Amino acid sequence: MSASVLSMQSLRKEFGRMVAVDDLSIDVPKGELVCLLGPSGCGKTTTLRMVAGFIEPTAGEIRIQGRDITRLPPYKRDTGMVFQSYALFPHLTVAENIEFGLKNLKVPAADRKTRVQEMLQMVELGALGGRLPRQLSGGQQQRVALARALAIRPAVLLLDEPFSNLDAQLRVRMREELRGLIGKLDTTTLFVTHDQEEALVLADRIVVMNQGRVEQVGPPREIYDRPKTRFVAQFIGLCNFIPATVAESAGDALVLEAGQGARLRAARAASAPAIGTKAMLAVRPENIRIGNPGPNDNRVPGRVRTVTYLGKASHIRVEAAGADLLVEDHGMRASALQPGAAVELAIDPARVLVLPGA
Repeated sequence: MSASVLSMQSLRKEFGRMVAVDDLSIDVPKGELVCLLGPSGCGKTTTLRMVAGFIEPTAGEIRIQGRDITRLPPYKRDTGMVFQSYALFPHLTVAENIEFGLKNLKVPAADRKTRVQEMLQMVELGALGGRLPRQLSGGQQQRVALARALAIRPAVLLLDEPFSNLDAQLRVRMREELRGLIGKLDTTTLFVTHDQEEALVLADRIVVMNQGRVEQVGPPREIYDRPKTRFVAQFIGLCNFIPATVAESAGDALVLEAGQGARLRAARAASAPAIGTKAMLAVRPENIRIGNPGPNDNRVPGRVRTVTYLGKASHIRVEAAGADLLVEDHGMRASALQPGAAVELAIDPARVLVLPGA
């Protein structure tokens, strides 16, 4: 990994007796998009605002390109920010909004004009430079805010939930455009969201936060497929949890006893719990099938509780292994199932995660 453009070390922020961010350390190399993800109050926005210079850390250090900027004012930090509300100046035109930061940096007028035109073309608003923000759609306003932040060529781009004010379809299109634009410019980016899908689509790495602390850091696929804690497993996507006890070790697998006499095999993890200890099994709904078990699959009897048709898939609730399990079915099998029907669930042991604790 290349040298870090943005480095946060042992960051802590206290508001009175409340600890909003507790011992957070992250290094972001050039061109990487790191997403801070978590529920409201987890500390992600506080972290972003400390990097931006709007909040001063209680402890810790922030460096950009090796320079300590922990106590510097926002305008001396070499960052560009896109706010949740976009924060466009209503009395300035699109071009003037984009030019604003360049004026503050005392960029010569001819260079400013060239840079503004480059940014207008890049965000595909070349014909709208003379309009006011109120004359633009939400998606166009978002592009202007992004162009304004990128026009100053910041070392670090900061994004504070910039898609939250857009409707669902526009949000999908805009995040695809944003990912392509950031990739083209090779811009180091810190992105804050509570939207799991947004994080999975946009991020090179996701930092999952909970109550001010980092729960897990990793690429999107690793975070989704190999969550290290129950919090991460249930916050990122849908997940089933089955209380169990470790019964025995069988080669590369563990055998665990769950409710209703079920015995399930799970792939051994590096920190597998000892025999006789309690554990929590985690299985994604799409990794459970109804019927058609393979030779190595766990076979678990159950009974259908509900069937919900969702268009592209059906969600089937099944009482099995002492738990209420959600099964995601993309075939036609669900249409033939009725509440109360006896079924057999098939689960690949490699898709069963063993998490610590009951």
